[in-house]
Amino acid sequence: MCEYLTISETAKLLSKSTKTLRRWDDEGKLSAVREPMSNYRVYRKTEVMELFSDFVQTDAKEPVSNFVEPNHEYKVLELFAGAGGLAVGMEKAGLKCVALNEIDKFACATLRKNRPNWNVLEGDIKDFNFSEYYDKVDVVTGGFPCQAFSYAGKKLGLADARGTLFYEFARVVKEVNPPICIGENVRGLLSHDNGKTLQGMISILDEIGYKVVPVEVLKAIHYKVPQKRERLILVGIRKDINLEYEYPKPHKKIYNLKDALKKGELFDKDVPKSDGAKYPKSKIDVLDLVPPKGYWRDLPLEIQKSFMGGSFHLGGGKTGIARRIGWDEPCLTLTCSPAQKQTERCHPDETRPFTVREYARIQTFPDDWKFEGSVAQQYKQIGNAVPVNLGKEVGYSIVKFLNNYYSLSNPK
Repeated sequence: MCEYLTISETAKLLSKSTKTLRRWDDEGKLSAVREPMSNYRVYRKTEVMELFSDFVQTDAKEPVSNFVEPNHEYKVLELFAGAGGLAVGMEKAGLKCVALNEIDKFACATLRKNRPNWNVLEGDIKDFNFSEYYDKVDVVTGGFPCQAFSYAGKKLGLADARGTLFYEFARVVKEVNPPICIGENVRGLLSHDNGKTLQGMISILDEIGYKVVPVEVLKAIHYKVPQKRERLILVGIRKDINLEYEYPKPHKKIYNLKDALKKGELFDKDVPKSDGAKYPKSKIDVLDLVPPKGYWRDLPLEIQKSFMGGSFHLGGGKTGIARRIGWDEPCLTLTCSPAQKQTERCHPDETRPFTVREYARIQTFPDDWKFEGSVAQQYKQIGNAVPVNLGKEVGYSIVKFLNNYYSLSNPK
């Protein structure tokens, strides 16, 4: 039995009720096996640890560090910069942003407000030429939106992607010729158009002279971010460089909502007060009945039916609906609008959405990073951002690669 956990042990480990585990068993989400003598449900320990590492606080006695000091001043050109989550992370890793392109005027105002010295190129990327940075930039980064391509030929080339934003990303990489380029996107890119979109991107980078490292999806919770967010990372290495790129090592400690909003290891004081969205009274009346870490299934049956409407009879857990986050768990992925139905992220103690500064904390922005525009625009900027700490850890991996590259290029 040392290979198995009882239902009560599993419930305690995952901070879930035994009722939830029985439902998961029925749904096939976490299948139990029956102990032959008693017929009680037991769970394979390996499956619990593997499938639900998000919930499990693993042994953190041996801390992981991805920190590495830059041997030179490394320069970054960032595309689709948003409100600066990735750029701030890169800066914290010791990289210097020489220029950032972004089309959203409010995000550009945010970048200028916080870093007046940054060269913020506001406008459509199609209208900019980056040839002045040829061989003067060490890495091009960009969170390009995911768009489908037209398939004119057997092998998708740069010309076939014209009109998409990935085409612009590839065009800039070709104009600048950096040793390494980093694209980031949502996990859904893996399956977008049955994987053809991602394969198209890889073939385009290959065409312009970049070998793509095996793609990985990084879980933010493994990189000092108190949020269950995932980002797909696409890394291209210039073909004349015979060096391996290594993704940042995942940290063992998982941070939770309390770590985000209270004084502790991540922040040296409690979250500052700020503006925030509000729920209408009808939603408050419903969410008042939901306990911390609960969601719509924790409501009385009649209220479930009324609140969910036609969705009540559809399959799937829909665990983000009427969801109240618990202090001792990482937050669910933040969206661009905190009070929308189906993506509620309710405060553990108060029946309200997270405020702007709470949102920023969950994305690991520093408290002195100010967001411009209306409250709705600020939520949108934060919700779209790469978590700063994830950006920093990826930044360390870039520094490590560039240190190796330049030590080989210019041996002492």
